Amino acid sequence: MDNSTGVYQIWTAPITLPPVSVEYEQHLVSGFKLNQNYPNPFNPSTKISWLSRTGSWHTLKVLDILGGEIITLVNEYKPAGSYEIEFNSNDSGNRNKLTSGIYFYRLQTGEFSETKPMVLLK
Repeated sequence: MDNSTGVYQIWTAPITLPPVSVEYEQHLVSGFKLNQNYPNPFNPSTKISWLSRTGSWHTLKVLDILGGEIITLVNEYKPAGSYEIEFNSNDSGNRNKLTSGIYFYRLQTGEFSETKPMVLLK
């Protein structure tokens, strides 16, 4: 600000902004974490990994856009630990050859269920 003395004055005031969102870390509460597949988009295969802090029955399925089951990748008891499995879209275990599109993978345990999207680009 310029006044008659020729001295400039600058005033500042601190502004505190509240957070606009809080990330909810479900895996910290439940003891499980399902990671995003890599690579994504993928062709023809991708890796799916997860962390289990307690032993339990694990079921990992790949689903189509309507929720229909394509393939069950895991259906067994697993002790606590980190796991990774490769999903190959050309696998003969799939009921059909998969086309380009959005698919989902779902991990279910006794107290945890999470679904994530993945994209197949051919």
